[in-house]
Amino acid sequence: MTAGVGRSDFVERHGLWSAEQADAAKEVAEIIASGEVELVRFSFPDQHGLLRGKALIGEAAVEALHNGVNMVTTLLAKDTAHKTVYPVFTQGGGFDMPEMTGAGDFVMVADPLTFRRLPWAPGTGWMLCDIYWPDGGAIPFSTRDILRRAEADLTSAGYDYLAGLEVEFHLFEMKNPQLEAAAATQPALPPEVSILAHGFHYLTEDRFDELEPAVELIRNAVLELGLPLRSTEVEFGPSQCEFTFRPLSALAAADCMVQFRSAVKQVARRHGLHATFMCKPSLPNLFASGWHLHQSLVDRATGLNAFMPENDTELFSSVGRHFVAGLLKHARASTLFAAPTINAYKRYQPNSLAPERVAWSLDNRGAMLRALGGPQDSGTRIENRTGEPAANPYLYIGSQILAGLDGLISAAEPPDPTDTPYLLNGAERLPRSIMEAVAALRGDAFFRDQFGEAFVDYYLFIKEAEIARFLSAVTDWEQAEYFEMY
Repeated sequence: MTAGVGRSDFVERHGLWSAEQADAAKEVAEIIASGEVELVRFSFPDQHGLLRGKALIGEAAVEALHNGVNMVTTLLAKDTAHKTVYPVFTQGGGFDMPEMTGAGDFVMVADPLTFRRLPWAPGTGWMLCDIYWPDGGAIPFSTRDILRRAEADLTSAGYDYLAGLEVEFHLFEMKNPQLEAAAATQPALPPEVSILAHGFHYLTEDRFDELEPAVELIRNAVLELGLPLRSTEVEFGPSQCEFTFRPLSALAAADCMVQFRSAVKQVARRHGLHATFMCKPSLPNLFASGWHLHQSLVDRATGLNAFMPENDTELFSSVGRHFVAGLLKHARASTLFAAPTINAYKRYQPNSLAPERVAWSLDNRGAMLRALGGPQDSGTRIENRTGEPAANPYLYIGSQILAGLDGLISAAEPPDPTDTPYLLNGAERLPRSIMEAVAALRGDAFFRDQFGEAFVDYYLFIKEAEIARFLSAVTDWEQAEYFEMY
């Protein structure tokens, strides 16, 4: 079965939609029936924040709205090379879960509120999905559901979360896509590229104009897609860009991030370009890219920014301080969610505009947390500079909400802010490698309780499979270091 053939209204039977989603589904069905959209992509964000799914045509797409789309459970067992790292053909599939035995099916259910038309693919619709077991039960590996639950916990405490996305990435001209059969390894050989502009002329208009013909293609597609783009900028490094977005709620921000990354890569490829959200590509003179997450809380009772201090003598309100204290307390354990790739830890260097230690400051870009705003400033917020642009946004944002909420509940107070984030002998260091980040999360009781034992063990297992492949590969560094000397 591909699209729930043989099931009778899976969504209604298990009560998986709100009234608002049900109304949106009717509108989507009408659009499909009218012929304006003939193909619909149903996609779910996987454990890595990558979109996976199927494309259905016409009547089959309408049927899939209500019955869901069957997907193979091995998709939940893959590492970043798309290798299945669990023994899925054993009892429990390596998960000790009967549903994971033998590469069976799970069900992908569209969230009709996310429906969009793809401007670069005429006649094509696009919806993000949630995932369920065939009996309608929740799948503990659904990162979208993890964020939704974290957001609900914060709402119960009386606050709404706002996230502003500030995302850096590289945009290149494609020289050789490496489509020879010999290059189709797993993972495949990366494409050969050239830069579109030199770097280091930070925010100069001439550099902006050099990149503009390529950036315009992406900017137009992102705007037509309906994502709340705020600005496009030329970053410091060669061929490096930054896009920022207006503040969004937690789930909307995470959805925006996965849609944005997917859109950028698809549009670029269709125009002979290559876009990458890899943190630090191994090309000469390139700079690392970060994902800076701006976050604040809105008091549901007053509708006001809950971080705003009452006077000039305070950096943040008590709510803001407690939230910051929670972020700092759980910083090391949450780093793996903000920086989930081996490559990301190459960015954490002293005096590099990337953080090295667990600390906060007033408007200092070297600190892990950068406080912005003040009294009467509705934009008062904290910026986390730990993240890489390849992070799964549901896990990154979810970990921030839960850590900050823990600080609120316990009324924790942060240490004094610093003006010297790279000279703090007493402050904890952020993990200096993914191995250290894995160890920090493994020993952390808080995220095991909040994300669930099953999910944390699952996530660590996949990351360790990635690390094992890395450690077994002979690198250029090793060849240069030892081949001649020994």
